Amino acid sequence: MKIKAINMKIKYLLALLIIATVSCTKGFEELNTPPASTVSLDPGILLSTVQVESNYEQGMYSSNISVGAWIQHWNSSLIVPTSRYIYSHGDWTAEYGRIKNITQIRNTLLAGEETTPKGRTKLAIAKIVEIDLWQDITDKYGDIPFSQSGLGEENLIAQPKYDTQESVYTKLIQDIDVAISNLNATDDSYKSADLYYGGNVEKWIKYGNSIKLQLGMRLKYVAPALAKATVEAALSSSLISSNADNALIQTSTEVQQTYNPILNQLSTGATDLRYLGEALVSQLVKTNDPRLPLIADPTINSVKDGNPKYVGKPAAQTEAQMVGIINDDYSTASTLTYFNMAYNNTNPIPQYVFTYAEICFYKAEAALESWGGLTPAQAEGFYQDGIRAAMALKPYNITTIPQSYIDSEFSFAGLTSEQKLEKIMTQKWILFFGRNNDAFSEWRRTGYPKLIPGPNPGSTNGKIPRRSGYPASEALLNATNYNEVVSRMSDGDSYLTKVWWDAKTK
Repeated sequence: MKIKAINMKIKYLLALLIIATVSCTKGFEELNTPPASTVSLDPGILLSTVQVESNYEQGMYSSNISVGAWIQHWNSSLIVPTSRYIYSHGDWTAEYGRIKNITQIRNTLLAGEETTPKGRTKLAIAKIVEIDLWQDITDKYGDIPFSQSGLGEENLIAQPKYDTQESVYTKLIQDIDVAISNLNATDDSYKSADLYYGGNVEKWIKYGNSIKLQLGMRLKYVAPALAKATVEAALSSSLISSNADNALIQTSTEVQQTYNPILNQLSTGATDLRYLGEALVSQLVKTNDPRLPLIADPTINSVKDGNPKYVGKPAAQTEAQMVGIINDDYSTASTLTYFNMAYNNTNPIPQYVFTYAEICFYKAEAALESWGGLTPAQAEGFYQDGIRAAMALKPYNITTIPQSYIDSEFSFAGLTSEQKLEKIMTQKWILFFGRNNDAFSEWRRTGYPKLIPGPNPGSTNGKIPRRSGYPASEALLNATNYNEVVSRMSDGDSYLTKVWWDAKTK
């Protein structure tokens, strides 16, 4: 697997050996220090690096595999202890390494070009990517080193303070507006080095506004006035408006190594990762979802008995329970879909970054709140549009969906506003299969779908974690600031401390 992972990066980035000089580091001294060699790099190389790694690594790091088990998309309780709520640290070093790479574009490579055609739009695109990275980091950990990080060599702060998540979000919302306003179609472009959109400024404007919509909705239960204002501003702007606008990284049919990593894990990785979660499979069965056979295989024993059934594996089992589990009684990831399409590349699956379906679900949620001129009566239409858009994505490619099926399984008739929200978020959770961190954030924000934790007590007394933990290196290398941030956390540096926006009464 490691060899193939390296080959994928080589495929995308011919200059990977050069990039190694600015790759992730363990200390903030290095985080803020651009090597002298960066002055000769094409900024597009760094952009490509970050785009690939920020999405590629989502499926490869053990902590993120665990998050997929926490939100019960799959089961990995044997090989990854953290999926059983046993405390460990997140992927801090790699995450801040990506911040270091993307900020080198403004700190070094295009410094001084902020208002020129040479640098203006390239810097704006890099800033939007950086904002997305910062949101991902703060959503995982809560308060983070932010304002004193990624500043460049001349402004190095070796022991940066931890900013509150509230201040981070406030700044990100301000920054996204500035970045979008600086996008100009007549400026120099990253062209093919931009793996999301090939330098298409119109689509970057849509993507930037979509990120703004996401930022605003994340604050719905903790800062409703700011959330409403941000969401309404985004809704009045150009957003991702069809699957043709999706932000994604294409995989390739040219060589076997350029696969979608998380989907490949489900088909050819460690055996325990191949088993799908009980919550996911039962939800797909419940609605007779046409994606079911493209996500899961029926259990081996049910096929042998001549009565194929789909059964998901339960979450976070204890040692005693795992001894009695018969694996052939549970569904693994679809062999047809994930082996042939993700590994053999007969029809490769892209790595999705942001999709039209998400926009539809956000609009449905906004309609329930009567935000942005939308009305509750419109919510069902947006919800159903989101389901159609989600089913049309690879590997499903389901574009013909009978209206009778939609009306039967995805109706809002007779439901309360909260029940409608539960339906919206459950479908978003299915959409995020393989995008575990996005699913984890939306589950924490809204409480949907209603997931029952597994029985293994782990480090949380059997509760599903609410955040990732800071690395041990922070307690050693940034002790004063680390101790200060831990002192203001409700349960300390643990899985159970909620991030600021995780404020809904559930």
